[in-house]
Amino acid sequence: MAETENNETEETLGATEVPAEAQSAPEVAATPREPVEIVAPKERRRRARAAKAARARTRQPRTPEERQAERVAERRRKAGARRVERARAREKARSAAPSGQTTPPREHGPGRQKTRQGVVVSDKADKTITVRIDIARRHRRYEKIVRTSSTLHAHDESNDAHIGDTVIVRECRPMSRLKRWRLVEVVERAE
Repeated sequence: MAETENNETEETLGATEVPAEAQSAPEVAATPREPVEIVAPKERRRRARAAKAARARTRQPRTPEERQAERVAERRRKAGARRVERARAREKARSAAPSGQTTPPREHGPGRQKTRQGVVVSDKADKTITVRIDIARRHRRYEKIVRTSSTLHAHDESNDAHIGDTVIVRECRPMSRLKRWRLVEVVERAE
């Protein structure tokens, strides 16, 4: 009903009134304007689905080998895109790093024990301390500083460290079910 009214109003406007610009330019007036159909979003989606289904019906059925070949080609294409993106990210990281500065040697390697610095949170057990290790690192994607902490049990032979002390612990052989670290030194005493 609304479309027919729109068409009638356009026809009556075209017949009765012609703008001055159209009179002076005959090539513009010679091309008739087609009415534009206004389609609701739901109807547009329904038509798109119907057209897709029609294309799928007219397409020849493929063999499993052909489908597999298409999947392999798509995987290759995506792998190539990932490779390019990773190379671009590496270049960006390399250019962002100050020149002349190399990465420090890895902390852990064969025959090299890890060391950590942390704060003693418990010294209740005999010859054992619980140490909280605070870690602040930059998130790889979002580049926000993320703070986490982990606790570990360390062997303290002389019961030297107390709650609140800042200590350095070193990796060692397993001494009990939870202890795999030993106290190296007390860096700062708690007040």
